[in-house]
Amino acid sequence: MRTVFHLPLRQAEGFVASRIRLIGLKLETPDHTTLSRRSSQVEVPRMATVHDGPLHLVIDSTGLKMLGDGEWHADKHKTSNRRRRWRKLHLAVDSSGFIVASKLTERRADDGVVGVQMLEGLDARVERFTADGAYNSRPVYEAVDTAGTPDVRVVIPPSRRAATCPGAMGAWRQRTEAVERISQVGRRAWRKESGAHHQARGENGMFRYKPIIGDRLRAKKFEWQVREALIAVNVLNRMTKQGRPLSVPSCLEW
Repeated sequence: MRTVFHLPLRQAEGFVASRIRLIGLKLETPDHTTLSRRSSQVEVPRMATVHDGPLHLVIDSTGLKMLGDGEWHADKHKTSNRRRRWRKLHLAVDSSGFIVASKLTERRADDGVVGVQMLEGLDARVERFTADGAYNSRPVYEAVDTAGTPDVRVVIPPSRRAATCPGAMGAWRQRTEAVERISQVGRRAWRKESGAHHQARGENGMFRYKPIIGDRLRAKKFEWQVREALIAVNVLNRMTKQGRPLSVPSCLEW
């Protein structure tokens, strides 16, 4: 509730107390100090799995503000003031918009390293993996090989100076094939035929996070911020699950 409505702890306490009175329950509302202390110890449940079979996985990252004003873009291009501080949120989204994995890190954390850690923690096989150029590294391809199906498809745009790697095996071979194909038809045509536009699914996940949850972390300590981000991701997944239509086969006779 506090996560979605962006209420400070005192306002959240009053909101919950008023709802309890309206419902007619004889319950005591925890005071804002207790709520603040619980944030350092609360156990966040694991994200429920709603996917069946192999995943079509998209990974992306964005910045969350924790101190000062301004935009992530300004900090990224070294135009922000010294007081502005950020964390980086990494999300792994499946084809239906469900957030399969998430990780909050320092703003200078390498996307490729974090991507490997997220792939290692998956509880389902990956059939297709899509990411932007920040994840274009050999360890990421090797992690996809380990977490993926035998015929896993990897779509990561290689850098413009990337060279082919003769004798490459497994998922790493697909990078060489991408470099060769780009040299034949151009990068724009390769993106269209390879389905690199599926990266937008990860960006959509970020777009849902910031308008609903916000672009700022309220907790002050890093450990509390990690829990805050996990709670927010769980809230988004519950909203996604609630919004899914329930389809059943029709038994009507015509």
